[in-house]
Amino acid sequence: MSDADLRQAVLDAIAGVAPDAEVEFAALNPDKGLREQLDLDSMDFLNVIIALHESLKVDIPEKDYPRLLTLNGAVAYLAQKTDG
Repeated sequence: MSDADLRQAVLDAIAGVAPDAEVEFAALNPDKGLREQLDLDSMDFLNVIIALHESLKVDIPEKDYPRLLTLNGAVAYLAQKTDG
């Protein structure tokens, strides 16, 4: 999968978790925390991870959750997981 595909998968997962939130994805800073930028609580963040697991068919152990805190971090992590 390309980085663009993975980025879209992350954004789709967020949109699925917070469909009513008025999220301006273009305004997101890819190096800042997603939770803070999008006002996601811990349960929302967990649901994003579950959505990524289901859509991309990758296992994401809890110890790796911090690697998905930013958009760039999530894309880099998922690129590693989907290449293998």
